[in-house]
Amino acid sequence: MIGRQGHENISIPLPQIDLPRFMYGTQEMGGVGQGEGKPGTPVGTDEVEGGERKAGNQPGEHILEVEVTLDELAQMMGEELELPRIEPKGQAGLIAEKERYTSIRNTGPESLRHFRRTYKEALKRQLITGCYDPGEPIIIPIREDRRYRMWKQYRRPERNAVILYMMDVSGSMGAEQKEIVRIASFWIDTWLRSQYDGLEIRYIVHDAVAREVDRETFYHTRESGGTIISSAYRLCLQIMKEEYDEAEWNVYPFHFSDGDNWSGNDTMECIKLLREQILTRSNIFCYGQVESEYGSGQFMKDLQEAFDASETLLMSAISSRDAIYDSIKEFLGKGK
Repeated sequence: MIGRQGHENISIPLPQIDLPRFMYGTQEMGGVGQGEGKPGTPVGTDEVEGGERKAGNQPGEHILEVEVTLDELAQMMGEELELPRIEPKGQAGLIAEKERYTSIRNTGPESLRHFRRTYKEALKRQLITGCYDPGEPIIIPIREDRRYRMWKQYRRPERNAVILYMMDVSGSMGAEQKEIVRIASFWIDTWLRSQYDGLEIRYIVHDAVAREVDRETFYHTRESGGTIISSAYRLCLQIMKEEYDEAEWNVYPFHFSDGDNWSGNDTMECIKLLREQILTRSNIFCYGQVESEYGSGQFMKDLQEAFDASETLLMSAISSRDAIYDSIKEFLGKGK
């Protein structure tokens, strides 16, 4: 993950696993193993005119590599953006049963055997019975010496939250716009995970029709149809009603689009869904408008007219990757 700290670029390693897969090569024929070749020919390198490579004379981009955990990253993010701690709304506290090893007992599975306590019991027994030999200190526990960890269940309040990501994947949303969404959502995830014990994430894509997808599909799919934003809002509302009671969950819908919608009537439908149902079930609803050369940006203007100075509906124009910084602060700076 390439980020920015002040005027410096930083590289943040993320724990992830990329599954290998076969891909078609860029050359259909020729090359080592498919044609003529000589011993010692480098594999996978391009030929350079003149047979040798020359040093460049242009300055490169310097990136500072850092090693941080996601918890540390969230803490730095909160300090840098001056983000307030989130105050969960309503009855957001769910009761979860946890187990903690708090005592010792004489019976139990071997996987829970307490080796130090077992050793002490065997040593005491041999000292008391006179079997201990200081010259040859061999301690052999018997069945009565063994001690095992014992757990106790307790009930603890647990805060839970869900993020509902919605993204326009119509033809006007290109690779650059989706990369901006990916980076923005990474920082949103990082901050909210630091605020809640349990966090679920759902993904919705839409053009003229909305559908729920997995994370990989969300960031890499691209359609060519038109845009009907209300289809995503209706699917989002359906998921919220069926699975995430606002009395028990902190709900965070995020919608990213280039601001193009099929018609003014559909925009009015979106406004109605937001005002009457979605906003009342959400901690906040965030709309990020990603600038695109094909997008009109009209949807954000319509929302601003319909929701003047709303505390629940937050909007941000994301013109480039550098604008993500300010957008995250606008979205998460309310502490809701």
